Amino acid sequence: MSAPIVIAGAGIGGLTAALAVAQAGRRVHLIERAAKIEEVGAGFQIAPNAGRALARLGLEEALAAVALEPQGINVRRGRDGAVLARLDVSDVRAQWGAPFRVFHRADLQQVLLQAALGHPQIEIRTGTRLGEFEDRDGVVRLRAHGPEGVEEIVASGLVGADGQRSAVRAHLLPTERDAPVYSGRTAWRALIPTELAPPELRARESHLWLLPGAHVVHYPLRDGSIINVVVIVSEPPRHTEGAAILALDGPELARHLRRQQPAEMLAALIEAGASFRHWPLFARPPLKRWSRGGVTLLGDAAHPMMPFLAQGAAQAIEDAEALGLAFRQLGASVERAFAAYEAKRIGRAAKIVRASWRQGEYFHLSGLAASARDLTIRALGGRGMLARNAWLYR
Repeated sequence: MSAPIVIAGAGIGGLTAALAVAQAGRRVHLIERAAKIEEVGAGFQIAPNAGRALARLGLEEALAAVALEPQGINVRRGRDGAVLARLDVSDVRAQWGAPFRVFHRADLQQVLLQAALGHPQIEIRTGTRLGEFEDRDGVVRLRAHGPEGVEEIVASGLVGADGQRSAVRAHLLPTERDAPVYSGRTAWRALIPTELAPPELRARESHLWLLPGAHVVHYPLRDGSIINVVVIVSEPPRHTEGAAILALDGPELARHLRRQQPAEMLAALIEAGASFRHWPLFARPPLKRWSRGGVTLLGDAAHPMMPFLAQGAAQAIEDAEALGLAFRQLGASVERAFAAYEAKRIGRAAKIVRASWRQGEYFHLSGLAASARDLTIRALGGRGMLARNAWLYR
């Protein structure tokens, strides 16, 4: 029996990769340092490009049971609430093979986890931290620090799906110049009961509000019972760590945004939040290579990106599908499979990283530049806005 592929990290990308690689016929050991696999955070969006990949893994029925499909996306001028464009996304399945969907992170992670637990080729170990590893002579020897001590594992390959502060990436690229750097923007996130939101914002639609130096995204989750609200502000760093250690209640955050002069309806939505958690957004330098021999990276470990195109999880899912395809096409050669996976994915991922950064600049314009942007959005309309991003979803 061949040695397993070890995947470090059981987030959205790691779990999807485990399923894709296992379906390609390889044994997978998935290790997760948390004692229990449960997603932190709130809602996120899965665009058609990622939805197709998840459906091809046989997850369509389970996804439909926990997702919400917004019928439209409203782009609004933040200071008065005017709708600049409405994107009708009710029929994009016919165009791109999958709908736009929004999920609570925990719900999607549970769908993936249950599928992985039920797969005979996948073994999952929680409470297990990846330690030192060595790639030599066609095998990867690594140490896994688990509840019962240190275990030596001989693997045929190692996939680092362990997030933006990846330990695998740190071993591949031991240089200070690769450290995460604060982007200059912070996300404040909250879940708000729908009945507390202004009536005009309770429909099953997504909203994007554009303000000078800030923007707000919100959409309903869990059959419309709650609203996921994300307020992203350009601001100096409050601290140097990536963890969510600060919180503001809604009225405090609304006062914090007073300089942006949000519309009354938007301010009321924010004020309804009991607690907005603070998530500073960090960036890392782009990589010229993700792989070295029998070791590769996936998702945020390879290409962390700003969330402004809602493609972070989607690109990890695309990575996972490409990795599984590489194993199906190239059989037992892990190095060749990793090289083929990297070649297929690195260009597109880098393009989306750059586009996500530019989108943040575009959202946060002020003055005459913002007025010109708003006129452009009105001229494009919903159809034009969808067409503009079709390259993401095809």
